[in-house]
Amino acid sequence: MPQETASVESSKVARPINIDWQRGGLRWKISTTFGGLILVLGLLVIGIVYYFTSEALQKQVDLRSSAIATNLADASAGLVSRKSALELDALVAKYGRLDGVAYAFIQDPKGEVVVSSMQPFPVELKDVSGTSASSGVTRVRGKSVYETRSPLLDGQLGIVRVGLWAETIQDDVRSTLLPIIGLIIGCLALGIVLSIMLASKMIRPILDLKAIADDISRGRLDTSVSIQSNDEVGELGRSLERMRASLKAAMIRLNRE
Repeated sequence: MPQETASVESSKVARPINIDWQRGGLRWKISTTFGGLILVLGLLVIGIVYYFTSEALQKQVDLRSSAIATNLADASAGLVSRKSALELDALVAKYGRLDGVAYAFIQDPKGEVVVSSMQPFPVELKDVSGTSASSGVTRVRGKSVYETRSPLLDGQLGIVRVGLWAETIQDDVRSTLLPIIGLIIGCLALGIVLSIMLASKMIRPILDLKAIADDISRGRLDTSVSIQSNDEVGELGRSLERMRASLKAAMIRLNRE
């Protein structure tokens, strides 16, 4: 009894459903093959475009951030040396209002903030990590920021730090990539539709030959085979026509006898 119960329970276990490729129609096979190839190639193209476009846009962001920091360092060097607080504050505030800029501020060689466009000044930015040029990602008030540092007179007067909101940069990347990806997806859909139409056109003569072969197998030998093609399908049609003619002639001879 335990063995019988186990066998019954094992027979009730759901078996995986396997799609029999050989039972599928020729149109389905050709359409699936072409559509699958187009889909794989399309996804590969989307991945490549996304990668290289993201890399190119990231380089542009780095160049823009570096250019802002360098320009601010060049423009503020004289003001820092003269200790022109009002002009320096106006200059840093101007750069801080640029599109996508999270903050811009200047630190002296000791790490003290001389002037800043962000008020109140974030505690997480109060660090003393040298006066050399560098770039990286930091967080300010819970948001990611791409920061670039540019020294003032080789670090003798301090350093300029400029941050760009990562969210703004990512929005720019998405706004650039989405139309490209949408165009690729549209081309993929068009390619799949064309593959289905091409498959239907390719198998139409074969379906006609199949219908004629069915008629011949039922003894209907009056319908001639006319396939206007010079490829293998045309050769098959001509062979079928010769077979039909031979069978019809043989039937006529048998009827006469």
